[in-house]
Amino acid sequence: MLSQIVRPLVNTQVRLLANSQTTQTTLVETIARWLGYLGVDAEVTRLSSESDRIHVALRVGKPDSCDAQDWDSILNNLRSPDHDENNGLNSCNEIHESHQLQIARLLAYLIQISDPQQDISWSEIESQLLPLNLDDSMLSGIKSAMKVPQSPDLLKTIDPDIAAVTFPLAVKIAWFDQEINSHENHALSTLLSAMK
Repeated sequence: MLSQIVRPLVNTQVRLLANSQTTQTTLVETIARWLGYLGVDAEVTRLSSESDRIHVALRVGKPDSCDAQDWDSILNNLRSPDHDENNGLNSCNEIHESHQLQIARLLAYLIQISDPQQDISWSEIESQLLPLNLDDSMLSGIKSAMKVPQSPDLLKTIDPDIAAVTFPLAVKIAWFDQEINSHENHALSTLLSAMK
């Protein structure tokens, strides 16, 4: 699975950075190389440590797999005067209400398939969800959706915009237990496909 491939690579890179005499240069090269594996032309323009985190600013070129028309649309959308600087950064905080229920059900489904044989404690799940900065209405929606088994049919007709908002949250939820099982892998792959 994804975790079996990626996690050892990440551990190796972390050890390399911890033992490097040129940590900043090594990290800049590592970030550019890893994004390059995904076909993304990226240049690190700023790198600094802030408290217990690392702040990275990137300049990103058109990915190899992105066609020119899609890339032009992305750039034009970002240049639009209607573009909100925080658009997409606050996850579910600014999602239209009509989509919140669908996203809440998708996230509840991800939680349920993480270990289908185990009873799920809402208090435990809620503490894991807190770092995702979901608003109260989204948390309430997930809690409500958790009361009944969610169907994999939810994945059959997903709007690309909903998939795009849900995918990063779904990855974090699937990674709660530090591994991704076959059900989670299928759900994540479906969300990824829906965005294309």
